[in-house]
Amino acid sequence: MRLALLGTGLLGAAIARRLKETGHDICVWNRDPSRSAPLAGEGIPVDGSAAGAMAGADFILLALSDLAAIEAVLFSAEAQWALPGKTLIQMGTIAPRESRALAARLEAAGARYLEAPVLGSVPEALRGSLIIMAGGSSEVFRDCLPVLLSLGTDPRHIGTLGQGAALKLAMNQLIASLTTGFALSLSLVRTEGVAVEQFMELLRKSALYAPTFDKKLDKYLAHSYGNPNFPLKHLIKDTALFAQVAETSGIDRRLLDSMLAIFEDGRAAGFADQDYSALYEAVNLG
Repeated sequence: MRLALLGTGLLGAAIARRLKETGHDICVWNRDPSRSAPLAGEGIPVDGSAAGAMAGADFILLALSDLAAIEAVLFSAEAQWALPGKTLIQMGTIAPRESRALAARLEAAGARYLEAPVLGSVPEALRGSLIIMAGGSSEVFRDCLPVLLSLGTDPRHIGTLGQGAALKLAMNQLIASLTTGFALSLSLVRTEGVAVEQFMELLRKSALYAPTFDKKLDKYLAHSYGNPNFPLKHLIKDTALFAQVAETSGIDRRLLDSMLAIFEDGRAAGFADQDYSALYEAVNLG
């Protein structure tokens, strides 16, 4: 089984390293060659073109930023000829309707498609503990399992196309709302001079607690958001995408728009490429 991975950003590079470690024959490509150069130094083959990476592969993993990037890569004049007979595993965050449209376009090109977005980031990818939420036919899911099991211990077949994408968006919306809510509460606690550890001790004993609060606490206290596994700009993209889906689904998007306004303040203040927990600074810009 030969694999190609298109997109070697933070998550894509970690996925490539994990697949190589678990014995898979993998070749990678990235639009910006400097992002894939470290992988070449680790013995992972890097192709100079997406078409070249795809040509020798049975399964093609996509770790690209959005639908526009996916379509630009897969359906370029040089790459689309390599699609017939391939199985595409889409691991990024896109809307349910986008996933279904992509599947239809790939099927017309003679390729199979599985949406398999993941919850988790670089550490989980390197450990093979990503939470994988697949949507598509059960047959394609079964065929992709040897790959997916290298990346997550319990890949789930959620259901039909679009349902895996919807679940991933639901999860990422929780990242946004939980982080925003905690940032607001922590800001009040610190403003009033309440000991942060006293706040945390009580919170940990309550039904309100989520482990992500402790995971990011040191970043808030140190006002340090470097070396991100998930940058603020990606949280903005995913929250905006959820808001678009909400609007077409009859879900009230006003809370999402309020969060996005705060997040955009964080982007404007220079935190776009830093860890998404930098939205704590945006909460306190006023």
